[in-house]
Amino acid sequence: MTEGKPTARTPRWWSRPAPATAGAPAAPPPVQVGPGGPDPDPGTGTGPVTQPPQADPVPAPPPSARPDAAAPADAAAPADAAAPADATAPAEPPAAARPLHAPDPYGTPPYGGPGPWAPAPPVQRPQPTPAHGVHLPPAVAGPPAHGAAQPPPAAPAVPALRYDPWAAPLAPPTAPPAVPPRRRRGRAGVLVGALLLALVAGVCGGVVGTYAERNGSFSTVRLPQAPAEQSSRRAEGSVAAIAQAVLPGVVTIHVSGPGGQGTGTGFVLDDRGHVLTNHHVVQPAGDGGASGEVQVRFHSGQTADAEVVGSDAGYDLAVLRVDGVSGLHPLPLGNSDSVRVGDPVIAVGAPYDLAGTVTTGIISAKERPVTAGGETEGGDVSYVNALQTDASINPGNSGGPLVDAEGRVIGINSAIRSADESPYDMPGDTGGGSIGLGFAIPVNQARRVAEELINTGRATHPVIGVSLDLAHRGDGARVAADDDGDPSVVPGGPADEAGIRAGDVVTRVDGAPVEDAEELIVRIRSHRPGDRLSLTVERDGEERVVRLTLGSSAGG
Repeated sequence: MTEGKPTARTPRWWSRPAPATAGAPAAPPPVQVGPGGPDPDPGTGTGPVTQPPQADPVPAPPPSARPDAAAPADAAAPADAAAPADATAPAEPPAAARPLHAPDPYGTPPYGGPGPWAPAPPVQRPQPTPAHGVHLPPAVAGPPAHGAAQPPPAAPAVPALRYDPWAAPLAPPTAPPAVPPRRRRGRAGVLVGALLLALVAGVCGGVVGTYAERNGSFSTVRLPQAPAEQSSRRAEGSVAAIAQAVLPGVVTIHVSGPGGQGTGTGFVLDDRGHVLTNHHVVQPAGDGGASGEVQVRFHSGQTADAEVVGSDAGYDLAVLRVDGVSGLHPLPLGNSDSVRVGDPVIAVGAPYDLAGTVTTGIISAKERPVTAGGETEGGDVSYVNALQTDASINPGNSGGPLVDAEGRVIGINSAIRSADESPYDMPGDTGGGSIGLGFAIPVNQARRVAEELINTGRATHPVIGVSLDLAHRGDGARVAADDDGDPSVVPGGPADEAGIRAGDVVTRVDGAPVEDAEELIVRIRSHRPGDRLSLTVERDGEERVVRLTLGSSAGG
């Protein structure tokens, strides 16, 4: 501590002032600041502060600057050297001590005049007392005396601040701004990263998939394929071979007239241009086609107008004729009596005007009694002892051929069983499609009717000469009662000659059971006029068998 001790350094020999003479005023003691001394700053009231050591004295000014510059050179000799020369002379007062520095003309406050030879000493601003436990640097001390041991180097001292009484007080030290702690990434960050990665992967996959879909692949794709066959021939008996042989003889028929318009199918019968089809196909053209138009288109693409040679509603058959067409391809006719259930068959036609359509199936049943038409009052009704097939038959197939495995015609597609309430429909008269129940007129019956239509323009129907009770709901077909003198049994007819009377019930034809009147008609129509039949007749609970020869009636 330097409290109460002078802080000025010992002057060196080259800067020491001349010794003071008697009567000279003594130099003022060093100013101390602390307890009992003047307060360096009465307004602050700070604690004791030791006056920092003064700088080395400034060398004396040159002789020219002194007031006694004109004195001779030996006047500067020390006074003790002249004393022996004149000891008896009275002592002169010593000259006043010359200040080492020019006087301070400003009188720097707050200490007043510091003296005539030095400016106001610098003052160090008091430092605030640090908190308890804070390490303090060692105190700044003056240089050691000459020849004293050098102390170990101390830590660098805090630079002193020059006091400025008009400056604003220093702000207390502030703590450095708090740095927010870094938050650690948790599961949320990992989840977000995974979602971003999945999104990028999805976008990339979508781009790649879109490119592959539009361009097929990133490279040209070539698929293996069998070489084209040199020959289009197929094995004999195959469906393809049969269709190849039959299609040239099948035609598509377009009809328009007062009764409307329609589309059907037919096939060529001979080289003279006769074509066989269904009666309900040409019916829109009017009676005999005289008031309408019938056009035939062949498989080769040729078209020709056709003439209706003859038609019969009871058999649902019609014959057309075309002229001026070359290269006709007639189809061979088979024998429907030789057909067996399960035989493979092929149906060819133009369903919904799709010419050349081929479907396959089998014979599902034979001698299926079918009554088609007659949906409107006065409409034609056809009775067919038909061949049943599961080959697909649809509207437009009517009149087309049903051929066997040899390509021979065994039936003419005529009716289908639809899913609605109608028992049987003609494909040309209904919007229904096939449910696997198709019916064809046996070719043996069609051949006989076609010959009659070509030769005479009319077909004959076999009859037994009785009127039947269509309202009978029991088993068999009952002969109707006489109506106001109009006998139900034609006098002199086949039934009259066989002894059949009104009220008798026919239960069998040639041993085959008969369920109702329509079935009896179908079974009789399946024969020719002049054929002999055996009928089982029930009268008053008793059955008996009668034989008769079928008569003939002209159809129309």
